[in-house]
Amino acid sequence: MNTAHATLSNFRQAPRKMRLVANAVRGKKVSDALVNLDFIAKRASAPIKTLIMSALANAKAQDIPTENLIIKTIKVDGGAILYRRRPAARGSAHPIRKRTSSIFVELGEKKENVKIKVKNDNEKLKNSKQKSKS
Repeated sequence: MNTAHATLSNFRQAPRKMRLVANAVRGKKVSDALVNLDFIAKRASAPIKTLIMSALANAKAQDIPTENLIIKTIKVDGGAILYRRRPAARGSAHPIRKRTSSIFVELGEKKENVKIKVKNDNEKLKNSKQKSKS
């Protein structure tokens, strides 16, 4: 199965905030996800949208049909942390951790689910008993 992916490293927003948006689009069709991201009122929606569009462009470059693509994987991990200091009482300092995010998006083709009905042995027995009574 062909997949296309794109990454964004060290985006200056905390991963915890980015995951709220990433969880909203995980597993959806690419076209639906792009529309949903327009209406999510979070700062993280814009970079995630551009990242999905980048992965879509990568899929087109690999000659993958883009009609049935879904967001197979979207993973938000912590990136490099910027350490700063805040002045505190008596000449001490408190640490401030400014977190960054690394985002990975993978697009894949949607698989068609085919269900096969298999009757249990009990159902076969019931059906055979009903036929014998008739």
